Formats: sequence, C-alpha cells, structure tokens
Amino acid sequence: MGRAGCCCRGAERLASPSLLRRFRPLLLLIIALCCGAHLGQCQVVTPQCRIQKCTTDFVSLTSHLTPAVDGFHTEFCKALRAYSACTQRTAKSCRGNLVFHSAVLGISDLMSQRNCSRDGPTSSTHPEVLHEPCNYHSRTQHAHTHSHVHTHTHAHSHTHSHSRAGYLFCGLFGDPHLRTFKDSFQTCKVEGAWPLIDNDYLSVQVTNVPVVPGSSATATNKVTIIFKPYEGCTEQRVYQAVTDGLPAAFDDGTISSGDPIHTSAGADGSAGKVRALWISERSPGRHVELHAGYIGVTVIVRQLGRYLTLAVRIPEELAQAYDATQDLQLCLNGCPSGERIDQAGHLPLPLSPPALGLQLQQLHRPEYASQTQASPYGAMQVFGVEEAKERCREQLEVQDIYYHSCVFDLLTTGDANFTVAAYSAQKDMESLHPHQDRWRIYPRSSALSTLCCDSPAVLLCAVILALM
Repeated sequence: MGRAGCCCRGAERLASPSLLRRFRPLLLLIIALCCGAHLGQCQVVTPQCRIQKCTTDFVSLTSHLTPAVDGFHTEFCKALRAYSACTQRTAKSCRGNLVFHSAVLGISDLMSQRNCSRDGPTSSTHPEVLHEPCNYHSRTQHAHTHSHVHTHTHAHSHTHSHSRAGYLFCGLFGDPHLRTFKDSFQTCKVEGAWPLIDNDYLSVQVTNVPVVPGSSATATNKVTIIFKPYEGCTEQRVYQAVTDGLPAAFDDGTISSGDPIHTSAGADGSAGKVRALWISERSPGRHVELHAGYIGVTVIVRQLGRYLTLAVRIPEELAQAYDATQDLQLCLNGCPSGERIDQAGHLPLPLSPPALGLQLQQLHRPEYASQTQASPYGAMQVFGVEEAKERCREQLEVQDIYYHSCVFDLLTTGDANFTVAAYSAQKDMESLHPHQDRWRIYPRSSALSTLCCDSPAVLLCAVILALM
C-alpha cells in the first residue's frame, strides 16, 4: 500500500515546524490550491472530511473582496470566522489530514495578522443573493447562481454557463513603464496622447511628454478617464488629471453618480450607502481613487514629482467588450513595436545620458539657479549605475522589474521622484492585481526568472521568492 500524503511534491519538507510558524498562511494557499487541482490524488482520510468544501466556500466568500474598497476588513474577518467554524464542524472526520491541519494553522495566523476577533458575525456560505443591477458583483453573482440552477435543472439541454467574474490589471508609471492585462512588462516612448483602455464601458487615455530634451524618455502629465453611460446606473462622467491638478471630482464638479446601490460595512462597523460611481481622495492633490461599482472597475491615479501614475482593475469580460475600431489599446495589446524601448522584456541600462548632463549644466548656470531652487519637485542630478541601484534599493527590496525600472528611470532622467513612483506603482499593483502568484516579474536576463519560469510548480516558485 502506498503512503498517504499530499499530491504536492516536497510538501512534507515545506511543512517543517519552523517554516509552518513563519509561512502558515502561504502554505495554506499552496496546499489547498494544489489539492484542489488534483483532488483525486490528494490525501483524504475519510469520505466525510469536508475541508475542501470549507476552503472552496472561503474562496467564494473572499474572491470579490479588494483592500481598496471600504469594508474589506470587516467582510474578510467574517469570512475567516465562517471558515474556522466550518473546520471545527469537520475536525473529527479530518483527523490526520495535512490539508485540514494546514488550514487550521493558516486561519489562526490570518486572524492574528488581520486583527480579527474570534467571536463575531460570520459570512453565510449560502447568502441570499440580492440582484442589484448597479452592482457588478451582485449582478454577476446573480447570473452565475441562475445559470448554475438552470444547468442542474436541465442537465440534458444545451446551456450557456456564466463563469465567475475574472479581473485584469493594467498599470503605467515612470518613463513610462506599462504592465498590460497579460502581465507583459514594457517600456515605451509613446509621446503624445495614447489610449490605454477603450471599450464599451470605459475609456482611459494618457498624454506623455518628454522628460529630458534630446532623449526618448517621456512621462505622463495628463490622464483622461471616461465612464460611459450605463442605463439605470449612471450618466457619462469624465475625470481629468494633469500635473499639479489632481481633482477629487469629475469635470462637472460632482464626486459621485447614480443612486445608492447597497449598504457597505465600514472598518469601524458602521454602515453606509455606496453609489454606482464615486471618487475617494486619499491624499489631497497626490492620490485619488475612482470606484465604478456598476462595472466592477477601480482606478488609482497618483502624482509623484511632476508626473502621474495610473493603475486599473477591470473585469475581463468588460475589457473584451470592444469592436475593430477600438483595437489600439496599450493595456490590451501593448505598445507598437516602433514605440518599444525594451528589447523583448529586457531593459538595457543607458551607458551615459549626454542630454541629461547638458541640461543639468544649463540648470546650474546663474540665470537658472533661482528656478532650480524654487522647484517643488527637487533638483535633478546625474546618477551613476551603482548610486542609482542603491537609491532604488532603499524603496524596493525585491529586485524585480519595478526595481529595474526605477534604476533605468534614475539613469535616464536624474529625477529621484521616479523612485517613489516605482514603489507606489508596485503597491498599487499588489492592491489591485487579482493573482498574487503573478505579482513578481523579473527581467529576462535574470537567472532567477529563468529558473522560475521553467519550473512546472509556479506556486512553489512563489514560495522560494518569499523565502529569499
């Protein structure tokens, strides 16, 4: 007889006491996902052990949550308590099950990390689905539930099943560096106005201007976002941000649109109404977030130094809602080949920035000195390669593509604000990107990148990176 164990090779080694104490939540996800993919081969002590059902219910309760939305903490804690209660009910039948014990440890650590109390309300695994036409999550959940019932009721008929909503991420920052919906990372020239997103529901356009005269380096100084009309939920709203003009309102002066659509619990336990479309100002003149609940879209706009950064999360089905006249979308298809600065994902560092040196010589002349000192963004300087790397390491500990983009920007522009831009872009990505196993992208020249990309166990690669 074969030895019972989890289908994930190396799981026993990873589950040593020292690593469990340090990485319990991560191990929980790896083991649960692994066994979910290979359920027939995974350890099951008795047919009554229902830990897989507990895990599936927890994922269902939390898959739509994002830290950028008010009430995340309350709802996540409720889901954790429901997960914990489910494991307690099946504890007797799951004795000796690695997945079960990993889940229990992971729940405990997550509760500590999120400061969740053991006592309190729990999420219902079979909640009453209220159909709210102006709430994307409610609308898609209702469609999924209806389709699920229809499929089981008419098992022999031809049906079209609605899958759960999947989300995509796109980001733009720096000189400018683009992360597409497909997680392709590109550095582009794209001077002038360019569409990032253009579909039936949303248009996002950026305008890029030269950073250093004589160089191909550009950066974003204007963002235009158009939320297209959606019957019964909102009229068209336009948001525009420019350097030193990051408003907390749409062009018409409003800060929200549509009737209140549902009650949302805040972090303090209070309840409030959320509209179909609203703006949240996180830092006046520096950080604004736009939430379009009726289409499930979140947009983050920041000003760092004299330039803007952008991050967008959008449902995949809406991102694909466009026609042939809307195919020029940088988030969807990347930059045209003639606009690429990187070489198929490799970002070569500039050997010397002569245009930057000449410009700095001009700025240090007496007639420019007063203008330089009065600049609210700080004076530019020429960075050496090692100096640029050291400056970027102060903000970005992991040497992924955000770190390398930071080094490239410092060498190209001499503007230290691009360090903060890279750091903020990384944090916004972590806040909005729906797939944590895809967060880290490494330059093609990186040996670690090659090792991980060639490995069949992507989740174990994420563990290796986390342990470094």
